[in-house]
Amino acid sequence: MKRYLFFISAGVLLCTTNCSAPEENNDPVLGVWAIEATISPESASKQTERQEWIFNDAFLGRYHTFQNKNLEIITDFGWKRENEIYTITYPGTNFPDDIVTLQDTPEGVILEDINGVTLAIKE
Repeated sequence: MKRYLFFISAGVLLCTTNCSAPEENNDPVLGVWAIEATISPESASKQTERQEWIFNDAFLGRYHTFQNKNLEIITDFGWKRENEIYTITYPGTNFPDDIVTLQDTPEGVILEDINGVTLAIKE
């Protein structure tokens, strides 16, 4: 009987100590951000480029570049937030880090770099 009680109490102890929920990340940067541009507007066949960042709550994400709706580049990225400044890094690539802030504009929420240039718009 003591042995049975020991296993029951050990099981309850393991369940209560190992069942902690991870901290929830509700950062406003989470979600899909994109920017689209026409590369050759004078040409008869317009060429477009779309860049897309998908931020997840594990401080990671996926970056895509599309040329005329064809996937050209896909890579993972990491991100961190210090105060109101976000740093996006692209490990394993030669892409420079993006240092951006969130800005509310009449067009929507944008990611703006330190020079005031729009990196992406939240979708």
